[in-house]
Amino acid sequence: MFNKILIANRGEIACRVIRTARRMGIKTVAVYSEADKDALHVEMADEAVAIGPPAASQSYLVIEKIVAACKETRAEAVHPGYGFLSERAAFAQALADAGIVFIGPNTKAIEAMGDKIESKKFANAAKVSTVPGYLGVIETPERAAEIADEIGYPVMIKASAGGGGKGMRIAHSRQEVSEGFARARSEARSSFGDDRVFVEKFIVNPRHVEIQVLGDKHGHVIYLGERECSIQRRNQKVIEEAPSPLLDEATRRKMGEQAVALARAVDYDSAGTVEFVAGQDRSFYFLEMNTRLQVEHPVTELVTGVDLVEEMIRSAAGEKLRLSQADVKLKGWAVESRVYAEDPTRGFLPSTGRLVKYRPPAEGTKRGVTVRNDTGVYEGGEISIHYDPMIAKLVTHARDRPGAIDAQATALDAFVIDGIRHNIPFLSALMQHPRWREGRLSTGFIAEEFPDGFQPLIAKGETERRLAVAAAHIDHTLNERKRHISGQLREPEQLRFETKRVVVMGKRRIELEIEAKKSGVAIVFADGAKAEVRSDWTPGDLLWRGTVDGSEIAVQARPILNGYALSHAGVGVEVRVYTRREAQLAALMIERKGADGSKSLLCPMPGLVKAIVVKVGQEVKAGEQLCIVEAMKMENVLNAERDGTVKAILCKEGDSLAVDAVIMEFT
Repeated sequence: MFNKILIANRGEIACRVIRTARRMGIKTVAVYSEADKDALHVEMADEAVAIGPPAASQSYLVIEKIVAACKETRAEAVHPGYGFLSERAAFAQALADAGIVFIGPNTKAIEAMGDKIESKKFANAAKVSTVPGYLGVIETPERAAEIADEIGYPVMIKASAGGGGKGMRIAHSRQEVSEGFARARSEARSSFGDDRVFVEKFIVNPRHVEIQVLGDKHGHVIYLGERECSIQRRNQKVIEEAPSPLLDEATRRKMGEQAVALARAVDYDSAGTVEFVAGQDRSFYFLEMNTRLQVEHPVTELVTGVDLVEEMIRSAAGEKLRLSQADVKLKGWAVESRVYAEDPTRGFLPSTGRLVKYRPPAEGTKRGVTVRNDTGVYEGGEISIHYDPMIAKLVTHARDRPGAIDAQATALDAFVIDGIRHNIPFLSALMQHPRWREGRLSTGFIAEEFPDGFQPLIAKGETERRLAVAAAHIDHTLNERKRHISGQLREPEQLRFETKRVVVMGKRRIELEIEAKKSGVAIVFADGAKAEVRSDWTPGDLLWRGTVDGSEIAVQARPILNGYALSHAGVGVEVRVYTRREAQLAALMIERKGADGSKSLLCPMPGLVKAIVVKVGQEVKAGEQLCIVEAMKMENVLNAERDGTVKAILCKEGDSLAVDAVIMEFT
């Protein structure tokens, strides 16, 4: 076994590898760019080596710097994580040439499967069912459009060396092919240093199901069940689960055996994933093979009990697999949510800055439910513009799918993040969505269910009742505290507060009465319904946790003027608790109106101005391109929302802009 390994990555996956290595008694070396000098993975590792500027192309993607770091620290092996150099055969070969072990598959497997064009050719030769498409490299948008016409629309334009949704576009017409071709090549070049793209048929209403395979250097390969990854946005996975609600045992076995056959054909000897696009009728086609650890590997670990990072390390060290196919049993259900630094109410645009508050839910197993949080950040740390916007991967495991979903919903409610925008409200809303809970999934789920983007859910039914209860309890607790303020004219026991209250939630007014008890309080609603409430919430806590009629719930509570901003189960609402007279007076207050921003283009997220395609004095029509802003390696085209004339352009190409910075003004 190795004495020391280097992790050629950053963020949560670097921390994840370090945790397993530490448990195995293996020392670790972190590498870091200038932007990551204070990162969590640097602090966790036994040693750390600086490798260059923030740009990945000058640090994490430079093979020579990683090899030099290994030699400097005498690391015997390298775990590449995912992304960056994880699927570069040249990297694995460079390590081998330096006498360093690559913790991943052999170069033959990487070359055969890591390149999407070559992998499809290989799969066809191996008689694996593949999606119709053109497997050669395409040089021009005109040629891409010709190929798309032959295949039939819609088509998918994909980066050959890509992954993680980068360099990928869906096109429904020749015009969209031309536009998508340019964007896909540009993103591919920026993210992977390789701008080759190919075109394939896009399967309508598909599901994304993948098989986890595991091999050793002695010819043994097994599969560890499947993961459903159909909940995606812009081809980026958002929620994953294991097993898939689509598959039956026969389909699982057939898909798994096909994945193993493909892996054996290239002597696969590590953890890898064979991805399939599946029809709603359980038909499936080979999509690609990722010759690395997947972001979503924790759900497989929780349902199988196998530490995939440990198995990768053992395989790289030459050990035989400790499991046979018969040993693999799927137990329970696991759900993973990717927590991203992005604003779901503004088209999921990236959000960067400091994590003023970072309080994830407690990890561990309680009453048969497991909560796990894989992260690479900490409170006070910075979310950088230079890298992927992932904050954490929140994973829950329970006896069955409804239990895992309920556990995930509760954990999301308890996940406190302040200082940046994040997608937890969206993830919470997804957990409540009937179609998701029923398992009626497809890769178009988010686009179909949120066609106009995401807005926090409206409080109603049981959710509204729980929010009213939490608000009333918070108000009651604050009043109890006021009774004990020193220096008052009356003794605390003589102070009395009005117990009949009105909870104002948006335009809703909910009348209730608070009954104090020896243990907790009872909330009595106007219709006579009563809720027994217990909570140890204290003023200043950002999280209200308690039980309502015996059910545990979590509500995030942030102080605002005369009230609290509450969030729970995907609902975000400002709540104020009044006496009945105060409520009557509050209803007479005039609402403030926001400023008119219709005559300016604001930067929707922190980013770099890549291109400005209009000039001062130019007339523009609604829908026309104005500029391109890049954030976290994704290029975002900003279009005109209405007809107008460009009055002024207040930035230039290459400028770094903050969120809501004025880019241009119109007359």
